[in-house]
Amino acid sequence: MKHKFPEDQLIEAPSGKIPKLYSCAECRNGAGLDFSFTMAFQPIIDWNQKTIYSHEALVRGTSGESAYSILSKLNATNRYQFDQSCRIKAIQLASQIGIPSYLNINFLPNAVYQPETCIRTTLEASQEYQFPLNRLVFELTEGEEVQDHDHIINIFKKYQEYGFLTAIDDFGSGYSGLNLLAKFQPDLIKLDMELIRNIHTNSVAQKLTKAIAGVCQEIGIKVIAEGVETIEELKVLVDMGISLYQGYLFSKPAFESAGEVFYPTL
Repeated sequence: MKHKFPEDQLIEAPSGKIPKLYSCAECRNGAGLDFSFTMAFQPIIDWNQKTIYSHEALVRGTSGESAYSILSKLNATNRYQFDQSCRIKAIQLASQIGIPSYLNINFLPNAVYQPETCIRTTLEASQEYQFPLNRLVFELTEGEEVQDHDHIINIFKKYQEYGFLTAIDDFGSGYSGLNLLAKFQPDLIKLDMELIRNIHTNSVAQKLTKAIAGVCQEIGIKVIAEGVETIEELKVLVDMGISLYQGYLFSKPAFESAGEVFYPTL
């Protein structure tokens, strides 16, 4: 299913009507949106190395309002432009903060019209803010129903051609799951936090997580356990051989900041 844009977001081109392209500066300043937003950053840590592997950019209101307060404003008219503006804002702030790790950016699966069009502003932002392209990770948010799997796979492949890493977020909670993984293998998957929650008391969740981690290791995909909040959960996951983690146990999202990381003693 192709994304349909309102007429006021389309311009004439030799090939027909295409989405209006905003410049990097326009995207950064929220062109086409009637609300403002910023980012918080949450570290993803490498437990074995005791280092920060990446920071995930998480949308927030300009006064620290929740992601929901911003995402609830999205509709068919502004979804595409919001997706573009998020990329620019995340890269801009990551550069200003001096984040030295990878940068994870979520993208809305039904907002990306053409990968080449969307990548243009990303390339501009990377150049303007001097943030290396090979440190960008684009996450597919599985919580939103994927309307066209072939289109998503094409997006992922284009991203990889440009040297971006790719990830499936909230793996196990959404509408794609194993079907998407069978067709395309991203660089990373992030296990859904509901699978991780109290995993030390849930033998079925342990078996499922171990199986997913084992398959991913065999096909060369790194696994991130997200939503880790207790040492008990961490112990079980470490015993499974998982090394990448995200969660309140290590660091909460920091408003327009890289935050600080705590490495507990097991």
